[in-house]
Amino acid sequence: MDSTVKVLLAERTYPIWIGSNELEEQLRKAIELFADWQHAVVIYDEHLNSAAKAISSALSHYGLRTSCITIPSGEKSKSVEKLSMIWEQMLECKADRKSVVVAVGGGVVGDLAGFAAGTYMRGVRFLQIPTTLLSMVDSSVGGKTGINLPASKNIIGAFWQPHAVCIDTHLLNTLPEREYNSGSAEIVKYGVILDAEFFSYLESHASGILNREPAVLKHMITRSCELKASVVSADERETTGLRAILNYGHTFGHAIEATTEYGTYLHGEAISIGMTMAGHLAAKRGLWTFEELTRQTALLKSLKLPVTLKEPIATSDLLNAMRSDKKTEHGQLQLILPSKLGNVALVKGVEESTVTNAIDSNR
Repeated sequence: MDSTVKVLLAERTYPIWIGSNELEEQLRKAIELFADWQHAVVIYDEHLNSAAKAISSALSHYGLRTSCITIPSGEKSKSVEKLSMIWEQMLECKADRKSVVVAVGGGVVGDLAGFAAGTYMRGVRFLQIPTTLLSMVDSSVGGKTGINLPASKNIIGAFWQPHAVCIDTHLLNTLPEREYNSGSAEIVKYGVILDAEFFSYLESHASGILNREPAVLKHMITRSCELKASVVSADERETTGLRAILNYGHTFGHAIEATTEYGTYLHGEAISIGMTMAGHLAAKRGLWTFEELTRQTALLKSLKLPVTLKEPIATSDLLNAMRSDKKTEHGQLQLILPSKLGNVALVKGVEESTVTNAIDSNR
């Protein structure tokens, strides 16, 4: 029996179905949800050919016309060129307003396919089928879509909510260890920013997380989705500032990704280092204790995530990349920093000397 989490957005409220070996049933529910669905455009990661074929076959079984578009793996696919390619192929396969874009893959495919869905014919419906831990707990929920420019991550994008999210934890079984572990960073983030009790649960179940124990997987994914859904429901488009808390560690992390040209670190790895830098800065400012920072660092390490840079990056390069962050105002850095486990705040006008110290402390 799967669990259902709802993202409450008035008439655009949508379900997140979470189960194991229940994808076919989830697809059946999606068919019922999209009553006039006639055509599926399945956009998938090149490494998920068999899964995409199975999903396409299941949709065909329900009488849908299906088209498939393959996306090369990796952050570099979140580009203007790949977006244009998707638009062209959607046009060629005669996608229309009764088509539904189905994203099968991790955050890269979800962001790219979601942006394509939100802009093709001024918006067609969108179904997320995340296949990585990171995309299950973070990027598939909340409607943020986008692509990168060489100097800045996710700088081009739009809000386009999925109409449903199908999470089948069984898909995690074949995920490579490094990529699976990378997703844990976003889960730790939820504990730090919103739920100290959940943080303690992660500390006591680190081995179960690493071993992909089904009960642990279901609980941590469900709780992560509940926490993100609560934030998105309250501040869908970042108008109140609440949703910004989800970016804890991301200003540092995105800068690390951009300065290494998206080729050295997986997203979760960069965010893990970014949370460590942000946590250090917060402790130095007296916002939370060094004991809490130590707990965060220990948990990240226990989940086999990096907390220091593994190759030199010039501090000036990281600062330049951070100045391109979407939270920067009038050239002044704004950071999400913890005040205690389970609570964070947006801190404005952070001095660059303090940021430099945080970066240099993590080498």
